[in-house]
Amino acid sequence: MKFLISLAFKNLTRYKRRTLITAGAIAVGLMMYIFIDSMLMGAEIESVRNLKWYETASARILNEEYWENRHQKPLDISIKNPDKIIRKLEENGIMATKRMTFSGDLILNSDDFGEDGNLPVSVTAIDPERDSDVFEFGSTLMDGRFLESGEDGVLIGSWFAEDIGAKVGYWITFVGRGNAGYVAMDLEIVGILNCPNPNVNRTLLMMPIATADEYLAMDGAATEINVALPENADVDSDVIRIQELLNGDNLTVMSWKAMAADYLALAEAKRGGSGMILFLIFIIAAVGISNTMLMAIFERIKELGMMRSLGMSDGKILLAFMIEGAGIGIIGSVVGVLLGIIANFILINVGIDYSFILRDMDIGYRIQAIFRGVWNPGTMIKAAILSVLFSTLFAVVPTFRAIRTDIPACLRHQ
Repeated sequence: MKFLISLAFKNLTRYKRRTLITAGAIAVGLMMYIFIDSMLMGAEIESVRNLKWYETASARILNEEYWENRHQKPLDISIKNPDKIIRKLEENGIMATKRMTFSGDLILNSDDFGEDGNLPVSVTAIDPERDSDVFEFGSTLMDGRFLESGEDGVLIGSWFAEDIGAKVGYWITFVGRGNAGYVAMDLEIVGILNCPNPNVNRTLLMMPIATADEYLAMDGAATEINVALPENADVDSDVIRIQELLNGDNLTVMSWKAMAADYLALAEAKRGGSGMILFLIFIIAAVGISNTMLMAIFERIKELGMMRSLGMSDGKILLAFMIEGAGIGIIGSVVGVLLGIIANFILINVGIDYSFILRDMDIGYRIQAIFRGVWNPGTMIKAAILSVLFSTLFAVVPTFRAIRTDIPACLRHQ
């Protein structure tokens, strides 16, 4: 074995350029796999965080009939006594806040916006005193101030404000249908939020729930109660526990996973794409190693014939070239992992700014601008080991083809 390893090493150093080119192809492919895997995993982790912090919370309590009608945002399918339920949850160590979502038309007047206009919108009414127990909007304030309970004020997302030319101090009119008929609300923009979740930032309109309750004649009802759970909590188990607490109230509890099923399907597809990249790396290894071994063997046909005529078995010759292929794989893997670590370090600390795309395009991820990576040692180790393994195995075919040639034909080869 010592002799075979020494022979393989000499062959690698004898054909330095060929060895470096093949190992380089493996290294670049491996680096790209580490980089893309890190970016996709980082995007997935940040998207989940932004989903729970700004969109779905950890779980949501709804009227049993609401979810299937959620796109219409009905006010008559609501939770009648949300404060009582919130107190029950808090007694069991669960933080929660009530909200109300409804739709209508936003009227823009020419005094503030330069011209009259209207557009359909969705409004979220929140409890300003409790909302920060569940969501993280308080840390996203870009201009102005946060809402105060009972005021005729509204918060607006920064992208939405930019689209309609809104500023703090401008007045808007919302027209919608409440439980007592159509209503019109004159609301002052008191703050602009720069929400990291682009899906929210594009459409965000937020007002106090006490004000909405008065205008819409809700009598204290809410359309949803959002729940915050610890970061490492077993969400599915906690949803079952909360459902048991609410038994008999005609309410249902949904986890963020159930509400974000479309996003999770997208993330799964992205992971499949990452696996496809690894498969392409193996193809590069197959073509590169096979080509290198084929050229090396046919340049050494006489040498192989001499070794076989002196008694070296075909198995040992095959093993020697497999070790040579493994050597190329090791070089490529070591260099590829080092390049991947460098690229990943930059990705984690600097990131890639995709704001020029994400501003006007929804690609599914809940990231506003900067894609950052994460460290994933398991991926690096797995990819490096598989690269070496496949490099070794891909050396078998050309070597086996050569040793099938009889010894006299090898010795006569020109």
